[in-house]
Amino acid sequence: MKEIIKRFWPYIKEYKLYYMLVVFGGILIVISTAATAQIMKPMMDDMFIKKQEDMLYIIPFGLIAIYLTKAIGKYIQTVFMEYIGQSIITRFREILLHKMISLDMAFLYTNRSGELISRITNDIGRIQYFVSNMLPDMFRDTITVITLIGYIIYLNPLLSFYTLIVVPLIIYPLMRIAKKLKKYSHRSQSKNADLVSRLTEVFNNSEIIKANNTENFEIKRFSLENWKFFKINMKAIYVGALVSPIMEIIAVIGLAAVVYVGGREVFDGKMTVGEFTAFLTAVGLVFEPIRKIGAIYSKIQDALAASERVFEIIDTPNKIVDGEKELQADIKEIEYKDVVLKYEDTNLLDGVNLKIRAGQNIALVGDSGGGKSTFVNMLLRFYDPDEGAILINNTNIKEFTQSSIKHHIALVTQRIYIFQDSLAANVAYGEENVNEEKVIEALKLADAYDFVQELENGIHTMMSEAGANLSGGQRQRIAIARAIYKHASLLLFDEATSALDNESEKRIQKALSEYTKDKITITIAHRLSTIEHADKILVLQKGSIVAAGTHSELLESSEVYKRLSGQFK
Repeated sequence: MKEIIKRFWPYIKEYKLYYMLVVFGGILIVISTAATAQIMKPMMDDMFIKKQEDMLYIIPFGLIAIYLTKAIGKYIQTVFMEYIGQSIITRFREILLHKMISLDMAFLYTNRSGELISRITNDIGRIQYFVSNMLPDMFRDTITVITLIGYIIYLNPLLSFYTLIVVPLIIYPLMRIAKKLKKYSHRSQSKNADLVSRLTEVFNNSEIIKANNTENFEIKRFSLENWKFFKINMKAIYVGALVSPIMEIIAVIGLAAVVYVGGREVFDGKMTVGEFTAFLTAVGLVFEPIRKIGAIYSKIQDALAASERVFEIIDTPNKIVDGEKELQADIKEIEYKDVVLKYEDTNLLDGVNLKIRAGQNIALVGDSGGGKSTFVNMLLRFYDPDEGAILINNTNIKEFTQSSIKHHIALVTQRIYIFQDSLAANVAYGEENVNEEKVIEALKLADAYDFVQELENGIHTMMSEAGANLSGGQRQRIAIARAIYKHASLLLFDEATSALDNESEKRIQKALSEYTKDKITITIAHRLSTIEHADKILVLQKGSIVAAGTHSELLESSEVYKRLSGQFK
């Protein structure tokens, strides 16, 4: 716990003024709690036994003043601790998301989206309950316990010994239980991530589930994970529920000892009824916050486990390290020098050498798994070479900041990403101020403006999730328009026209031919019509360039290309 608080401390210390108000509220609560016990003495001795009439007015007004003070203290403490907690957690959601999307693609590929979503929602939610609810309660109750213990020692040191001797007996079982709860909490949060992953998969693949009539199959798979989650949570409940009964049993043993010894003190005339009542009230008041602290401590294990999972992400190093140079000029030249990229025992790229200049249209062909997408992804620094180097404008790509490189690159893949925003905002993705003239120009070049004009609100039409209110071909045109709008000097097309008919593809190619004449274009495709006019076609097999040339040259010189060209649609 100490380590987790240490990690949170840089954020917590920014709220000094609010914590001062929290402390002030806590002081009001502690004073009023101690006063509740103290007022019992005059109430019993002076009002009931001595029957002093003025106490009939003083005691009731005193009680009202005490509980009014306590209410004000609770309000101040609760509001400002909630503010601190909510603010810290809101920031942490942003910090965690920023960290996740800033990590290299290898991390995002190897971690399930459901797992990552669970870290931001479920884990952060558990930390929020700790920071906003448990932490202020623990703070208040700890101060209350310390104050009341001091008060009961002041009232009667002998009796306080019988009271306080039970505290160590409470702490030991509490620590044993907390250790088990933390273990169960880790398992619970991991299983919750499995549930979120399963749900994410179901909703992302709803079409294939419907088409294959596998709704019941998916429900059974979900049900299996769901009941595992239930069993883990119940184990935590079985153990956690022991805290309160154990503490109450131990506390009542101490209380019984106090009643016996205190009663003997009253019988012997060493203590007045009022003093004993005040002491007994203080003991009752001190055991209540101790019981609460015990309950909170057991629940804190859940928050500690969540915190560890959150900081595990925050502490994950990024394998792709940013350079310091800004790529200001357009990309005029790209060079691959003996580039090797390894994955386990396989070379995804194996000794690639190539130089590409502005104005060239390069096409990549090859069998699935040959390294085509990897070749393209390395320009975006999704991966860095294990050997060799990639140069942009005669400078190692690693020396540039990633943001400045990506500013000059536009990517279109066969997987189309449409966001829940206006069509214009999708085309101008990433820009807060959309240039509508540029949007329309890009849509025209992408052969998309005609169908956009027919939409209810034109370029201002709101897109459904994943662009469900557009056809596959329309979504692909929007993606191409997005790349054109960016006006990048390097265009990467990975099966970018796979959802288009031949006529639409030809219209787009004709429109793009003038647009791309001063840019570098790299295209991955399985259509002959897409690549036959490329300046150079690269044939990749098992991560190596086995042939290079124009369409006609390769038909004469490369058996691999001849075989592949026969497969082109």
